[in-house]
This record gives sequence, structure tokens and C-alpha cells, in this order.
Amino acid sequence: MAVRIRMKRLGRKHRPFYRVCIMDQRKPRDGKAIEEVGFYDTSIADKSQRVNLKMDRIDYWLSVGAQPSEKVNALIRKVKKGTFGVAAAPPPMTAPKAPEPEAPAEQAESAEQETEETTEAAE
Repeated sequence: MAVRIRMKRLGRKHRPFYRVCIMDQRKPRDGKAIEEVGFYDTSIADKSQRVNLKMDRIDYWLSVGAQPSEKVNALIRKVKKGTFGVAAAPPPMTAPKAPEPEAPAEQAESAEQETEETTEAAE
């Protein structure tokens, strides 16, 4: 029997939650697991808290020939090294721009008269 260490998707739409499971390779993604050895929650902001793995059980299953999937292998490496990175901070909030004050009515009328005079002179 080919045994894999892979993730089983749980949660609702657009809010994934994964369990890291030991499964028979022929079972469907969300099928019955032999053993559950951790979880991966993508909705947690702190990257170091997103993953929780039972490393002693994972080491046992690796020693008896279980093959991790690519994503689980990356998670195992990050847990062993402790390198999760830092979540990007949201961009700083900026105050909305104040609207430019309009020119007083007298200045606006004089500007219109000047443009009329220049167009008459050009003709």
C-alpha cells in the first residue's frame, strides 16, 4: 500500500482549513485518513502559528516509507527550520485629500471675460 502524507481540505468556501493526514494514495483528497498528524490554517495572520504538526509521528511515517506531498514537504521543512517569514503589514492609512477651494465668484467672472477678449482678438 502506497502511503502519502497530504492535506485534507476542510472549512467553508473561501476560508480553507487543512488537516495534515496520513492517507492511502488511492483514497480521495477528503477521504478517510489513517492518522491525522497536524493542521494548516491559512486564515491566521501570524505565519508561525498557522502550522501545527506532530513531528514525532511524521518522522515515524517517513521512516516506514510514507511520501509527503510537495506542499506538506515544504511545511515540514519550514517547521524543522523555523523559517516562516513575516506576514506583510497592510498599507498605512492616509487621510483623504481635501478638495481645492473654489475661486471667489468675482475672480471667476474676470477670468471668463479675459478669455472672451483673447478669442475675439484672435479672430
